[in-house]
Amino acid sequence: MDGIVLLKDDHKTVEKLFKQFEKAGEGALAEKRKLADQVIEELTTHTWIEEKIFYPAAREAAPDSKDHVLESVEEHHVVLWMLSELKDMDPADERFDAKMTVLMENVRHHVEEEEKEWFPEVRKAMGRNRLKELGEEMESAKATAPSDPLTVPSAEQ
Repeated sequence: MDGIVLLKDDHKTVEKLFKQFEKAGEGALAEKRKLADQVIEELTTHTWIEEKIFYPAAREAAPDSKDHVLESVEEHHVVLWMLSELKDMDPADERFDAKMTVLMENVRHHVEEEEKEWFPEVRKAMGRNRLKELGEEMESAKATAPSDPLTVPSAEQ
């Protein structure tokens, strides 16, 4: 699978979870907890493979994208800390839904920038074969990605 297609598939998976969270009723605390846990898992894995594999390769292939990569890493930093806070937060906490809403806004902004502005540039610079190699590498790295958001490199900066 092409690396950009893999990342876009991850984006779709997370967006689907966001929509389910938004549709969950006010009293659906167990469902919201389950969805938040899935979001935490998906985004932790996704940011890990982006930072460890995709971003370095993209930066090498498209040196002009350096600023985009640096901005993305900072966006990851914010998201990962929010994920770590959500991980231990009771869904009955009055801040739980608000925190999820802010997380969704941040992630949606990040995804839009990547998909509309940056991915086309990277696709052009890398070519199909390199993107397929990256896709395979990222897919296999998902199995060893950490589950703790704060172990992703950008969380520590």
